[in-house]
Amino acid sequence: MKFTRILSAVLLLALFAAVFAGCAVTEEEVTLRVGGMKGPTTMGMVNLIQADADGTAEGDYEFTVAINADELTPKFIRSELDIIAVPANLAANLYQKTEGEAQLLALNTLGVLYVVDKNTGITSVADLKGKTIYATGKGTTPEFTLRHILQKNGIDPDKDVTIEFKSEPTEIVALLKSSDSGVAMLPQPFVTVAQTNVEGLKIALDLTEEWEKVDTDSSVVTGVLVVRKSFAAEHPKAVETFLAEYAASVQQINDDPAAGAPLVEEYIAVKAAIAQKAIPACNLVCITGKDMQPVIGGYLEALHAQDPAAVGGALPEADFYYVD
Repeated sequence: MKFTRILSAVLLLALFAAVFAGCAVTEEEVTLRVGGMKGPTTMGMVNLIQADADGTAEGDYEFTVAINADELTPKFIRSELDIIAVPANLAANLYQKTEGEAQLLALNTLGVLYVVDKNTGITSVADLKGKTIYATGKGTTPEFTLRHILQKNGIDPDKDVTIEFKSEPTEIVALLKSSDSGVAMLPQPFVTVAQTNVEGLKIALDLTEEWEKVDTDSSVVTGVLVVRKSFAAEHPKAVETFLAEYAASVQQINDDPAAGAPLVEEYIAVKAAIAQKAIPACNLVCITGKDMQPVIGGYLEALHAQDPAAVGGALPEADFYYVD
């Protein structure tokens, strides 16, 4: 009887071990579905995308690279994507729209916006008054950043300038190339693309610098990573692995732009020679945990003060920030 009881106990322990092992395997084997856009917010990811393609990544991933955020957010809301790289203010909007299901996982791109000028003599924000400014990013970070800077410089963005939005930076490059003069707001790496294709095009204003001149308590945050809260709660190890591999991917491209540039060409459709020049100006980062709020908090407050709709009607609560 004693032997039988001991054997039963051993079998019971073995059963518990098998169950817990099964749970661990399930989490380890989950495929993390990641979405990004063809632009700087996804450039830091290219080494990880390649590692996944090569089978050398620790995590199991499925990457989707879209032209703009409008292709990603519906899939995120429908739980078809687990993590997406999107403009900073869109993350706040998603938090409100999903009632907290969208959490800020990391800041991945700081200021990358510039005003470029072809033969109009722009040397200050004041010189933009009366001009037509071609831009992308209507309703997202670029538009709100530009409007904030204009307003702080005494320029009414609805009356004193004409902001003409295009769906893609390549449209703006084509317009500037075919015109004798023009002004545009572009992000890197498309600033470098434009300068390569448009003779006489100059960087007139660094909008990160212009923001910090008028708003010393915050800085520009262009792009972030957002995770589904329910996914992160169910698969914390998968998220932890992703963050570690993503941070390494960002470090790798910053340390060696020449090696990362061909991957940018393959996955983001920016020529390698241009990407190599642009990467150092793209401010690619991986800021996570408690370090996020001091960086992005003031930026979201500035957008909210300008237009509450820019951040979904209200500033996010503390649970917006993913802190493991």
